[in-house]
Amino acid sequence: MRARHRTLKLGAALLLCGALSACSATYRNHGYAPLDEDLSQITVGVDTRDTVAEVVGTPSSGGVLSESGYYYVQSRVKHFAWQKPEVIEREVVAVSFTEAGIVENIGRYTLQDGQVVPLARRITRNGQDVSFIRKLLANLGRFSASDFIN
Repeated sequence: MRARHRTLKLGAALLLCGALSACSATYRNHGYAPLDEDLSQITVGVDTRDTVAEVVGTPSSGGVLSESGYYYVQSRVKHFAWQKPEVIEREVVAVSFTEAGIVENIGRYTLQDGQVVPLARRITRNGQDVSFIRKLLANLGRFSASDFIN
């Protein structure tokens, strides 16, 4: 009887430990940001896009306007039970280039800096990207009854 009671206690303790460990947070790392040692090998005003890619690797993202820069983004995300995932660390290394493709600046930003680096932009150029619905709605007021009567 005693052995059975002890087995039940041990089973209950293991079940409790298993339930508590299921509620522990998990962390995931995404992306890559080069180390300062690697960035120190890049010379502003001398190195080009190709040499930057050779030294620190291919970027996570590039500038959308005429390839203006390279962005290396590294994030650490906390997942806890049913809650929404939370970004607890983010580091962005931004390498900007001149129009000739020469390194102009290197910057490192974190969540604490509060810097926003545009990774995607939506730009409409001179009406070229106007959607079908916008064109349709713009033409609604341009009809008159005489347009439909022959």
